[in-house]
Amino acid sequence: MLEKFLPRTEFDSYEDFKKNYTVNAPDNFNFGFDIVDGWAKEKPDLRCLYWIDDDGNEKIFTYSDMSKLSNKAANYFKSLGLKKGDVVLLILRRRWEYWVCATALIKLGVILIPATLQLTKKDIAYRCNAAGVKMMVCVDDEYVIGQVELAKAEMPGVTKFALVDNVKKEGWIDFDEEFMKCSDVFERPVGDEATKGIDIMQLYFTSGTTGMPKMVTHNYFHPLGHIVTAKYWQQVQEGKLHMSVSDSGWAKFGWGKIYGQWICGATVFCYDMKKFIPTKLLQVMQDYKLTTFCAPPTMYRFMLQEDVKAYDLSSIQNFATAGEPLNPEVYNRWLELTGGKIHTGFGQTEGSVLFADFPWFEPIPGAMGKPSPIYDIKLTDGNGHECESGEEGEITICGVRKNPPVGLFIGYYKNEEQTSAAFAGGDYNLKDVAWKDNNGYYRFVGRHDDVIKCSGYRIGPFEVESALIEHPAVVECAITAAPDPIRGQVVKATVVLAKGYTPSEELIKELQNHVKHATAPYKYPRIVEFVDELPKTLGGKIKRAQIRNEDANKK
Repeated sequence: MLEKFLPRTEFDSYEDFKKNYTVNAPDNFNFGFDIVDGWAKEKPDLRCLYWIDDDGNEKIFTYSDMSKLSNKAANYFKSLGLKKGDVVLLILRRRWEYWVCATALIKLGVILIPATLQLTKKDIAYRCNAAGVKMMVCVDDEYVIGQVELAKAEMPGVTKFALVDNVKKEGWIDFDEEFMKCSDVFERPVGDEATKGIDIMQLYFTSGTTGMPKMVTHNYFHPLGHIVTAKYWQQVQEGKLHMSVSDSGWAKFGWGKIYGQWICGATVFCYDMKKFIPTKLLQVMQDYKLTTFCAPPTMYRFMLQEDVKAYDLSSIQNFATAGEPLNPEVYNRWLELTGGKIHTGFGQTEGSVLFADFPWFEPIPGAMGKPSPIYDIKLTDGNGHECESGEEGEITICGVRKNPPVGLFIGYYKNEEQTSAAFAGGDYNLKDVAWKDNNGYYRFVGRHDDVIKCSGYRIGPFEVESALIEHPAVVECAITAAPDPIRGQVVKATVVLAKGYTPSEELIKELQNHVKHATAPYKYPRIVEFVDELPKTLGGKIKRAQIRNEDANKK
């Protein structure tokens, strides 16, 4: 399958990969027809999805199964009057129906919006009205159904509501019962109803820390950008089980549980867990003998609080992580206990993986790897000039207006002002600060707004967080700037403690002294606050801006 899109799939070195990797993107590329149906014709019995849940349910789907089920769903959506350019919002957690619905909507040309079940009434109404949603398909979850019911009166454009898992409820369609009645033959649309690569396929609402979320717009070429994500970073293998831990409402799901993985012919393994319990996840990783695995750094941190050595993870050939920078201590402890190196990936909702630990070089703990060959990435100063090695700069993807790379977003839906600002000068500046060492590895410093300016020093939060994580008392932490009348800003640590530790003045002093010895002394946190959990976005990233704002508003 890959040979249809990549002139070359194997490379001799990272330099060869960076210079010569290219993607052939057909003008009418459609993931549903060209990948799912393509595999169904080429290898109909190849498994595409292995799904389990907390209740002991288990389902296995081949590409042939997924082709037919998505055709049934496409026919059903079409029977409801949905057509190319309409918008459907899915809140499906990790239900197997997500893959069916997403593939069906892509085939039909209907714009897909994945959403998380943590949304409130206000969140749901805003998203549906801003995007012009016509239908919602939801999981059978009491909270989700309750919030949607509350929001219904405020979003008159949404005329159809459906529930999966054969649930019957007044005012809601029993989606599984209805779509299964439809034909499993769905001809590829032609003429005006056919999709083109440049058409809008999917929207993500960014989980920003300030203001209303923006609608990140991806076109039909987007899945092709995730070949690098899946094959060369996560290193998935045809017919082998790959697990990325993510709710379907997050962009990480698109990174790890559908697009690149299915293009490579991998079997997506999904554990539909309602709550993350480290020991349960470790047991699943062992029992199902996964080949590749990806999870956010937070999950590695909490699994390391358990007896990791009690689980046989030897089947896993590649561990990966993304979502937040991976602290060196977590990397080193995981390697010590499992023998597995964790390969970091870095990116945004707006694109596919931008930096990663690729197979041709060793991961370096605390580094974010090297740039993907899809993107022309530079570090720039405040005047747009490229930075030298060792100099901090903002991550910038160059030339995106002249040569739009597959994988990168095409703008913000229905907001030309935001889009023009994002692509000012023809480039896309992430506003993330990093630096490059002499060996070509990139090191994350922090969001532009997260960098702390204290007594004339610039302090990146990641370095201090990594120092704190080395202490056995710390599970995770957030480093932020707190206002100070003399220094302007001082370093503050908001800390989640490990089992067996309790807050005390003595522990604060111990943590402060630990940082002074682990990094430059001026970077130590002058304020330490202990909390049960850190505030996080719906995508799992720490909300440092919320911590800063709360501190600024304290009397």
